[in-house]
Amino acid sequence: MKIMIMLAASCALLGCSSTEVSRVPIEATVGQQLMDLHKAYQSGALSERDYQKQKRLLIESVQ
Repeated sequence: MKIMIMLAASCALLGCSSTEVSRVPIEATVGQQLMDLHKAYQSGALSERDYQKQKRLLIESVQ
């Protein structure tokens, strides 16, 4: 009997699992994106060349 209960519980739990990922869109302002970009540059995550390029693309995207 215990095995039947454990088997039923296992099946119920497996049925509740999901591999689907829900993503909520995050909308950052251009100012926030520029600040994040600058922070990445200052930390060394971006070269000056990449920083300038990404900054230009971001600014051009709102003009």
